[in-house]
Amino acid sequence: MPQPPAREAPDAHLPTPTADKPGPFTPYRRLFVLPGTRAFTLGNLLARLPMGMFGVSAVIMIAGQRGSYALAGAVTATGMVATALTAPWIARLIDRHGQARVAVPATAVAVLGSFALLLCMRFDAPDWALFMAYAATATTPNTGGMSRARWAHLLRDDPSALHTANSFEQSADELCYMLGPVLATFLCTALFPEAGTLTGALLLMTGVLLFTAQRSTEPPAPGRTACTAAPRSPLRTRGVPPLVAVCLAMGAVFGAMEVVTIAFADAQGRQSAAGLVLALQAAGSCAAGLLFGTLKPAGPAARRLPWCVAAMTLLMMLPLLAAALTGSLVVLAGALLVAGMATAPTMITTMALVQQRTPEGRLNEGMTLAVTGLLGGIACGSAAGGWLAEHASATAGYGAPVTAAAVALFIARVTAGGRRFPRPHH
Repeated sequence: MPQPPAREAPDAHLPTPTADKPGPFTPYRRLFVLPGTRAFTLGNLLARLPMGMFGVSAVIMIAGQRGSYALAGAVTATGMVATALTAPWIARLIDRHGQARVAVPATAVAVLGSFALLLCMRFDAPDWALFMAYAATATTPNTGGMSRARWAHLLRDDPSALHTANSFEQSADELCYMLGPVLATFLCTALFPEAGTLTGALLLMTGVLLFTAQRSTEPPAPGRTACTAAPRSPLRTRGVPPLVAVCLAMGAVFGAMEVVTIAFADAQGRQSAAGLVLALQAAGSCAAGLLFGTLKPAGPAARRLPWCVAAMTLLMMLPLLAAALTGSLVVLAGALLVAGMATAPTMITTMALVQQRTPEGRLNEGMTLAVTGLLGGIACGSAAGGWLAEHASATAGYGAPVTAAAVALFIARVTAGGRRFPRPHH
């Protein structure tokens, strides 16, 4: 019987610490001297940027040409629901057959859906065709999850470096969701209404092709390992469903905050400034994520999560206080900048727990389930925040993200406090 190849020494694939001069960003420099990491990161960033572009581009394009924000919102909401249903299935296929074999054709289908939407708008297709075309974009793979899976594979024997990599990935998420809407708005208004969707589709396809071309860093699929038994679903794994529930509540924080801030700016006649104000929240999270990656958190992630969510809950009260006590959009912007600083550490800790608790061979699926929880929460939070802003006031609407954060804290304390959930093996 052939013997399995000998496993490398724990840090054989990492650069020696003496090669780096000590500094605040030394942990990040160590990550990107690993072969192939710069190329797959560049490709992944190109593929991830459109995630912040598609929704805004679709709303501007559909509302501008059809004259209905209700239709535009319904089309994008349908796409979000389709993504929540499809994404775990795509991730399961990626875990089973490999990133390159699944992500490329799945992305091609999503890009064709974007092109179909453009054609529907160009030739004035009926409304139902818009829903079908946009729903086809739901096959877009979870590019952030695939990147985190590569880091988990490369740094499986170095928890400290993996923490830094997860922090970088979360900061990259915040950066893309900060720049994406700004780029989409510029393209759609400065060039032509379809420019945002067209550019996003091209960036997505190019980025996925570049990312998947880096085969040396791709995690092995189960078919290429000695393991033959199929691991059980992450949703049936002890410790994972509570994390999905936490993500659902945190998604409600983000969704409510976005809608209520737009309503608050609109009430002051400065709706055009809402995007910049929300970008400050993402900027605060991005900066905090990069700083968090240079630290060495003490204790297990399960004990840190409730504290991170507690800090998030407290800081989410700042926008409510700023809106209620001052009514100033400038003060609100500063409050959102500070409030955002708790987001990245909380998400980094959550994703670290997802990686620890997900069965081997199902990592992409586990992280995609967490993202699906976020998407579902964003949809619920948007609806709740919009209802409060319309039936009460925009200021009262800021109570929605505070309430959602408190729910996340309750779930984290009850389900994750102090109990250990060892990673299952198959």
